[in-house]
Amino acid sequence: MASNQTVELDRDDHESIALPSELVSRIESRVPRSDFDSADEYVTFVVEEVLATVEAETETDDYEAEAQDEVEARLESLGYLES
Repeated sequence: MASNQTVELDRDDHESIALPSELVSRIESRVPRSDFDSADEYVTFVVEEVLATVEAETETDDYEAEAQDEVEARLESLGYLES
């Protein structure tokens, strides 16, 4: 099992998380070739991007489920579907 390193964000309101050492090494090796000043900034950006994508997909899924329910209710009211 890989060992973990604690990574902290340089903010007044921050939390610590543990990441596998190998992952931290990979991130740190990418920082010099990026526009980020630190591994903390890099990780924050990546996590925010992933969460934004997941949250957008979740909102779309919820909308589609509601739309599907509305279509089914309408078809049922018109007699095309039986309850």
